[in-house]
Amino acid sequence: MSRILIVEDEAIIRSALRRLLERHDHEVSEAGSVTEARELDPQGFDLVISDLRLPGEPGTDLIHLAAPVPVLIMTSYASMRSAVEALKLGAVDYVAKPFDHDELLDTVSRVLQQQASQQNIPPDVAEQGDQQPSMIGNCPAMQTVYSRIRKTAPADVTVLIQGESGTGKELVARALHQQSKRARAPLICVNCAAIPETLIESELFGHEKGAFTGANAARTGLVEAADRGTLFLDEIGELPPDAQARLLRVLQEGEIRKIGSVETRHVDVRLIAATHRDLHALSKTGEFRLDLYYRLNVMQIDLPPLRDREDDILEIADSLLAKACRRHDREGLRLSRAARRVIRDAPWPGNVRELENALERGVILAEGHLIHPDDLGLDPPSRSAPASAIKAASIDDSPEDDGDHDPEDLSLEDYFQHFVLEHQDQMSETELAQKLGISRKCLWERRQRLGIPRKKNPRRNVG
Repeated sequence: MSRILIVEDEAIIRSALRRLLERHDHEVSEAGSVTEARELDPQGFDLVISDLRLPGEPGTDLIHLAAPVPVLIMTSYASMRSAVEALKLGAVDYVAKPFDHDELLDTVSRVLQQQASQQNIPPDVAEQGDQQPSMIGNCPAMQTVYSRIRKTAPADVTVLIQGESGTGKELVARALHQQSKRARAPLICVNCAAIPETLIESELFGHEKGAFTGANAARTGLVEAADRGTLFLDEIGELPPDAQARLLRVLQEGEIRKIGSVETRHVDVRLIAATHRDLHALSKTGEFRLDLYYRLNVMQIDLPPLRDREDDILEIADSLLAKACRRHDREGLRLSRAARRVIRDAPWPGNVRELENALERGVILAEGHLIHPDDLGLDPPSRSAPASAIKAASIDDSPEDDGDHDPEDLSLEDYFQHFVLEHQDQMSETELAQKLGISRKCLWERRQRLGIPRKKNPRRNVG
């Protein structure tokens, strides 16, 4: 059970948040200010959820007071500047008030999982720095992959990585290289499917000057360039027969011979191969040498497809989204609750690469601070649920009564509904959205979801 501290000066929101989190098995404590939170020792919690604007000190002061405990900031301002500043100060994330139950719970769950994963995922599996993407995921299948990498990397044996396109086979190859005794030597990556069949032997093994038409100078092959290091051959199932025979000699004898040369050279290369095809089945049809298959398959690592990693999908999406936001200078963009649901439920035949492309598209097309399913080019899982049913699923689980609600018993959706109904006669849609700290598009979507009709302006009907 996670311990969460809520720091919020509005009793309605604080009470609603507490009930919501306690219903989902979290232990919750409350404070109305930074001073009160300090007395509760914020470092003794797993997560702090704090309003940005509080009596006295601002909520961002808790970022340093609670460290290393993550702080999730709540803000009701239309301007994203305050939220982005909070992120720069070290807040783990932010949520805009008023927010949906599911969206808040997803965010809390993600933050807590990230904290847990930092302790559970072996640090030597993740890539160092920002130059290369890191391996993300904590599902049982990926834990098996991490274990196999740890055991296989130091052994200096040939490895065959199998998995669908886009599952991250090159990441595994890089992790194997970085944890091996060859980590200080070169890692040469080659996509066999991207090189024309007529050039593949020259690219891999090199050629002498005049060996064939167009060979105006001698060339060192990629196998020789990887000497004392690691050679990663992606999509090795696409190698033509002649290149397979040459590669087999490298594995058996540690020797290469350039095209057009009579001399052999010794090379010390560790080979890591990857494929999405069944090499054993290809060997039965003669498309792949059986003896080469046995040489390659000393150790095998199987990567699961993204659709089988339900527990990891949203964590991977958040990481890819953060990188896409940095590339396009769109800091502060987040996935809407509907977008997160669609991402979680999508089949992803293109795996992580397809997810990365969808998020890139979302960052480019998004308006405001939320990315919606339409921005991703993905359809929501279902559009048939009536607004009343969605509303019933969004608000309190307890039965409604027909009397007036005590303000302390208002849920977050109740708070939104009451605010809109109370102020829509005096405010325009733009003003309502600004006061709520959301975009007009988000305001419209929540009206639809909760079944709150927009108040018509009687002045428009004057003839």
